[in-house]
Parts: sequence; C-alpha cells; structure tokens
Amino acid sequence: MEPINLRAHEDAFGRRINRGHSPALVYGVPWLSIMIGSLVPWLPVIAPAPVLPPLGFMLLIAWRFVRPGLLPLWAGLPLGLFDDLFSGQPLGSGILLFSLALLAIEGLEMRFPWRTFLLDWVAAALLLLLYLAAAALLSGAALTLVQLVVIVPQLLLSITAFPIIARMVGMLDRLRLMRLRRLG
Repeated sequence: MEPINLRAHEDAFGRRINRGHSPALVYGVPWLSIMIGSLVPWLPVIAPAPVLPPLGFMLLIAWRFVRPGLLPLWAGLPLGLFDDLFSGQPLGSGILLFSLALLAIEGLEMRFPWRTFLLDWVAAALLLLLYLAAAALLSGAALTLVQLVVIVPQLLLSITAFPIIARMVGMLDRLRLMRLRRLG
C-alpha cells in the first residue's frame, strides 16, 4: 500500500480542504491599506517642499487597477473623507478627488477592458498629475509659478513609485486571499 501524501492537498496558501477565506481579510485589507496610506502626512519628515507622494491616493488607484471590481464606486467618499482628516487638505477635496479618480478609472475600464501594465501606469501618472494639481488648487494657498514647480519632484517620485505600490498591492491581495478560516 502506498503512503498518503499529505502535501498533495496544499497550495501556496496552505491546506485547501476545509479552509475558506477570512471575511475580515477579504474585505478589510484594501480599505485598511488605503487608510494607512492616507496617514503618511503624519510621518515626521522635515522638508521645505512637499516630497512624499499621496500614498493613500496611490493605493486607491493601485487597488482599482489590480482588482477592478473590489472597491465600489462610492468608496471614494469614505476613503476621501479619511484622507481629508489626516492630510491637512480642506474638507471635501479628498472626497471629490478620490471619487473623480474612481469614476475616471471606471470609464477607462469600460473603454479599454484589456489593458497592459504600461497603460495602467500611464493612466496612474495622469491621475497623479491631475490629483496633485487639483490638490494644490483646492488647498487655498496663493499659487505662483514657483509653487507649481515645487510640486514636480513629488509628482516624479509618485510616478516612479507607482509600480512598487502596485506590486505591494499584489502582495496584499495574496494576503487578503489566504485560506485561514476553518469551514465547518
């Protein structure tokens, strides 16, 4: 008689038999990661100009590109409100910009259902450019040419960091889909 191979019923996430996804992870990881990303302005970074990318916004668009149907269109309202509370922007700017970004991505997905990562990166770069420009306009500060030029390093850092953020979202998606809960 041949011995039973216990590894035959395992995959990268552990045992497949009698295991299910944890609802807390499935639904909580995307929302929690975006909310943690929105807390980046609280990091003790001393700089004469804004250099930290808008990580909450970047995570929002990365989740939307990696898992298109995961976040509903109305998710821009609570996530934008949370971002407004911790970013220092006027209340309502994050709500407006997050919601408009989700609507723009939805329109892109309807127009181009099969995209490559390069098109997603270009779309993310355009969204980041529009987000940073609109956030500067909505901030209430008197905008001069010097202040607009100061945003360029933040924009370049955001665009070049987007593939890393998208890769992190892919790893968080694997964490989100781990089979932990015992089915009974």
